[in-house]
Amino acid sequence: MTSKQVVLGPGDSIGEEDTYVLHDFLPSELADTALENLLKEVQWNVMTHRADESPPLLPFSPTVERIRQHVEKVLNEPVNHALIQHYRNGSDYISEHSDKTVDVARGSKIVNVSLGAQRIMTLRTKKDVLANLNADLDASNSTSQKRRVQRVPLPHNSIFVMGLQTNARWMHGIARAPERDKFGERISLTFRTIGTYLTRDELHIFGQGAKGKTREEARPVVRGGEDSERLLAAFGAENHQSDFDWDAHYGEGFDVLHFQPTHSIE
Repeated sequence: MTSKQVVLGPGDSIGEEDTYVLHDFLPSELADTALENLLKEVQWNVMTHRADESPPLLPFSPTVERIRQHVEKVLNEPVNHALIQHYRNGSDYISEHSDKTVDVARGSKIVNVSLGAQRIMTLRTKKDVLANLNADLDASNSTSQKRRVQRVPLPHNSIFVMGLQTNARWMHGIARAPERDKFGERISLTFRTIGTYLTRDELHIFGQGAKGKTREEARPVVRGGEDSERLLAAFGAENHQSDFDWDAHYGEGFDVLHFQPTHSIE
């Protein structure tokens, strides 16, 4: 068996060739102060990256808004949502996963801005990609393969732009760092274009990922129940299937905002 593992950087095509990384993204006057300012501005909570976790929705802080404007210049398209994560040292990590795209505008990009200590983004093809490849190789009596792995260093003031095809066929994550205690803190900001919306009172939901697709069709938010179980099952399928059928799993829509699952998923 052979393993393809490479380190990639600016100028390289990453994943399904719809993904790239840029360095020195923000102007120095913003990059030099952003981490310290975000530590003060953001209302931090502890998360464990479960499928049923949903952090509270809050307005962009002044620093997040400035960074968002620079992201939009790179993408030449709007972003309206940011997930902000604080890595206290090299021990903090995010396990390999595919982002859930039920609410992510189709055809858009998922963007990660890094501030502080450099960490490595690892991309790995999903297991079913390997299984399908090896089935074809077995039929031709060729040598079987391992899952492809790509590593992308994310230094301070870099931007990682991921296309949805890469998200579909590859897992991505930030592993624990070697010599963990020697690594400084890092903040990552993940920007997305979200196509599902809540009314101002957060009692009704509509848009791409909801059952009601327009504001006029907005429906009451559901908490728990069969909709939650169906959505969690769809999340699990998206996390493992490289040929995930978005329309079949998500097309009907869901009115779930807060989960009350009876079981966990991987």
